[in-house]
Amino acid sequence: MTARFDQGPWAAAGVQTVQPGVHRVPLPLPNDGLHAVNVYLLEGLADDGGLVMIDGGWAIPEARKALEEAMAVIGRDLGDISHILVTHIHRDHYTQAVELRRLLGSRVYLGAGERPGLEMLNELRSDEPAGSIDTLRRAGAGELADRVRAMDHGGYDPAVWEAPDRWLGAETLRFGDSELRAVPTPGHTRGHVVYLDERRGLLFSGDHVLPHITPSIGFELAESGGLPLADYLDSLRLMTRYADAHLLPAHGPVTDSAHARVAELLAHHDDRLGKSLSALGEGTLDAHAVARELSWTRREVPFGELSAFNQMLAINETAAHLDVLVLRGQATAAFTNGVNRYTRVR
Repeated sequence: MTARFDQGPWAAAGVQTVQPGVHRVPLPLPNDGLHAVNVYLLEGLADDGGLVMIDGGWAIPEARKALEEAMAVIGRDLGDISHILVTHIHRDHYTQAVELRRLLGSRVYLGAGERPGLEMLNELRSDEPAGSIDTLRRAGAGELADRVRAMDHGGYDPAVWEAPDRWLGAETLRFGDSELRAVPTPGHTRGHVVYLDERRGLLFSGDHVLPHITPSIGFELAESGGLPLADYLDSLRLMTRYADAHLLPAHGPVTDSAHARVAELLAHHDDRLGKSLSALGEGTLDAHAVARELSWTRREVPFGELSAFNQMLAINETAAHLDVLVLRGQATAAFTNGVNRYTRVR
């Protein structure tokens, strides 16, 4: 289906009315390749006439200013935001929600699966990607792990990592006569949640389903473990059990069909699983070695040309794919001297 809602560069400042009472507002991100994060303002849901906001954005002055200017266009102001439903705990989605709560008294909602990650972050008092760094070491990339750990990750600010007002499970949220279904979709993070407006046929997908890129898998602040890619693939298939809906993502334009994009993402991961298996060849390799054999992004960039941060993402993704191959019986894994090494099953 064509993306008929895409009326120009999606990250440009302003407000786009997707349907009456449903507004998309892209907010800027600092030095981020994603350019912007979409937040959505929903009118006519809250009993008090306030707005329900999907995702909060990054707590920077530029984002606050862009939000205020967009709200003025629709005749609203920040004080009208009564509820903020966050899809996941990453900084560009959560931190401004907490800041707006402090300013306005808005209620903040977050998936219950994010609780361990938030508690770990506040225990470590650091926002470095501790889980991903651990994965790098187990993937045989200790030197890269040291470099990533030494980077500036933005600084830990306890004021923006407070707990939400309400932890969400799989449930239906009722606002007056309207409903939003909260659907847990672990994968991109353990507690990622999407919000489905079944009456209007809208899926607020956060980073779970994105129209132009594939979300990173297993990039978490919490401790490592589990099978994030297996969880993510299950969460993608879960989307097809609901009626198709317009896709309202956190990054990228609104498009007509969530199901169409889900099919593309599933096909992409099937392709990457096949390439990861081929890269194993006849040897026994760690995830770092396999990642170096693969190309990355739509431009097929060699691993060595990626930045250190993107090399970390690539190795994390590769480890996630190799773990699924083990789960499927197509490879075996052995943990020796602190490193996982994989062998193809013949």
